[in-house]
Amino acid sequence: MKVKAIVGEERMTLSEVRDYLSLVEAERHEQSKEMSYELRKSIEHARETGKVGKDSSKNLVEKLLAMEKLKPEIIYRIANIMPKSRDELRAIFAKEKYTLTGEDLDQILEIVQSTI
Repeated sequence: MKVKAIVGEERMTLSEVRDYLSLVEAERHEQSKEMSYELRKSIEHARETGKVGKDSSKNLVEKLLAMEKLKPEIIYRIANIMPKSRDELRAIFAKEKYTLTGEDLDQILEIVQSTI
C-alpha cells in the first residue's frame, strides 16, 4: 500500500483506534473489499489490547492532562497500557530524563483505577 500524503495527525488511545477500525472494517465488508494483512492485524491488535471503552479512555486522558508533570506522549501511553502497579508505571517512564515521586506515581495509579 502506498501512502501519497499525510492528511492529518492526532493522538488517539487504543480504544479510539479500535472503534475507528471497526468502522473501517464494516465499510470494507459492506463494499465487499478485501482487507490487507496489515489492516486485519491492526484490527485484531486493537481489539485484544484496548482495555477500556472509548469514553473511559478519553476521560482518563483528560484527567492526566490536568497533571502538569506529564507529557502528552506519556499520558497516551498510560491510557493504552493501563498500569496497575508502580513498577509498570516506572517502566513507562524509563526513558524519560526525570523521575516521579512515589506520591505522583500513586496519584496516577488512583486516576487509572478510577476509570476502570
